[in-house]
Amino acid sequence: MHATPKIGTPAHPSASAVRTVEAEIEGLRTLVQALETTLEAPLRDAIDTIAQARGRVVVTGMGKSGHVARKIAATLASTGTPAFYLHPGEASHGDLGMIAAGDVALALSWSGETPELRAVIHYCKRFAIPLIAVSSEAASALVGAADVALVLPKAEEACPNGLAPTTSTTMQLAFGDALAMALLEARGFSAADFRNFHPGGRLGSQLVTVADLMATGGDVPTLPESATLSDAIFEITRGRYGGAAVVDVEGRLVGAFTDGDLRRALPKADLSAPVADHMNRAPVFVDPHLLATEALRVMNERPRPIMLIFACERGRLVGAVHMHDLLRAGVA
Repeated sequence: MHATPKIGTPAHPSASAVRTVEAEIEGLRTLVQALETTLEAPLRDAIDTIAQARGRVVVTGMGKSGHVARKIAATLASTGTPAFYLHPGEASHGDLGMIAAGDVALALSWSGETPELRAVIHYCKRFAIPLIAVSSEAASALVGAADVALVLPKAEEACPNGLAPTTSTTMQLAFGDALAMALLEARGFSAADFRNFHPGGRLGSQLVTVADLMATGGDVPTLPESATLSDAIFEITRGRYGGAAVVDVEGRLVGAFTDGDLRRALPKADLSAPVADHMNRAPVFVDPHLLATEALRVMNERPRPIMLIFACERGRLVGAVHMHDLLRAGVA
């Protein structure tokens, strides 16, 4: 009976981890140099080809390149370039029908000789689908068939056996991000556009604007300049915001009156006293298109943080946001 051999822990596992990261960093440095030289022109061609396409980017790859391809497709789709992943192994079994006229194919293969990609390559050539290749072998079949060839520089894998895709997949992943960001800038993709594709989670809350959260119209507690303290009590209670905006006859914000101002005024004034005599004549307000996270910063950076902030356009009151609105939206 033979004992099962045990794999021991390296004497210095951190040294192995450091070597891995250093190898991948070196690969990225090589990629940066290539982007500034040999890859500059083909990258521009790839961007133009994708930007001019009427359809989507069909990203494909097998094995570890396939995993990277999935991530690239997801990044492209979330930054304004419609894209999806096509498994090359399934392509010849009906999934080639996912490729339509007007699409662009983006194929990843470090060797450029992945046999599963043959069906995709032949389909693209037969139906005039532009094919962009990402490989490290300039003389490979994939690069030879491509309309745009992006030949990444070769680099040593971090694997001590030189076998497991490590440095190569890191370079592919970084190149995919570079391509996506270049396309994002070329399309003028904004933070507002980004939010349309990322409404959920922490990222979505960071892209919410004041306009998305603010109360508007009759829901904004508002007082005219002629209002009395008695009027203010009613309006602050009705609005449940702990304060009210004071506006002139043209709807311009001229002051803010809070329940704190009310408490300070009552010991020395009766309820018929004008609000204008006790209001804050320098009310804090923001543009409704400002990100809610920025509005939160404005509220918190005051000597005394405020709970209620108003939104104005060209000086006219259009809304109000309370700290509780920011909390409910996950911003605060």
